[in-house]
This record gives sequence, structure tokens and C-alpha cells, in this order.
Amino acid sequence: MKLRRSRASKRGRIEIIPMIDVMFFLLANFMLASLAMQRLDAVKINLPSGQAESMAENQPLTMSIDQKNGIFIDHQPVRLDQVEASVKRRLKTDRNVVIAADDAAAQGVVVHAMLAARRGGAEHFLIAVDRE
Repeated sequence: MKLRRSRASKRGRIEIIPMIDVMFFLLANFMLASLAMQRLDAVKINLPSGQAESMAENQPLTMSIDQKNGIFIDHQPVRLDQVEASVKRRLKTDRNVVIAADDAAAQGVVVHAMLAARRGGAEHFLIAVDRE
């Protein structure tokens, strides 16, 4: 007479469906986190090439001039006659202004914007370039 075990032994199985759910959840979180790191309000300009050291963590005031000679201070459009007042309002403890001028921007507009920023209280100008 053959004796049977009271319990039938079951083989362990690895369920893959919950693992797929977890992987899709992680993928969606990483995608959203990477989108949050992007600066979506940036002004589209083509910077000239050059070599420069990296800047410190505290970001100074940024003045951008696009290829259509539009002037933006911290991504807010301003006219040339408003640059001085806008720089006075936005300058903090450091008196540095980063100039991010498009390669196709007119040199005269860049110089006049820098002079207006100087009248507004800027002491030092940093020129933004693309790293080669």
C-alpha cells in the first residue's frame, strides 16, 4: 500500500505581472522627475562658442538678447528704455549680470543694453558662451 502525503507539494512561481507594474511606476516617476529638472521657460538663443570656467551656485541676474534683438531680463521681455529700471529692481547683493546674447544679435543692441544695465547698478558683466 502506497502512502500519500497529507499535503501536496507546490512548486514556487515567480509572478512577473507585479514586477512589470513596479517597473512602469518607476519609469513614470523618473520621466516626471527629469521633466521637472528642465528649464522650460528659457529663451531660445544660440550662444557663441568659447571656453569658460563654471559659475558658482548663486545665479546672478541674467540679461538675454535673442536673434531678433529682443531683450529679456530673467526671462521677462523688456524694452531698451526699461532695462535700467528693471535692473535696479532685480539686482540683489551681488552686482553681477550675465549677458547671454545670441550669435546673430546686433552688437549695438548688446552694448546699449549693457550700458543701461550699468546705469541701473550693474558692476560686472559675465558673458555666457557654449562650451566647445
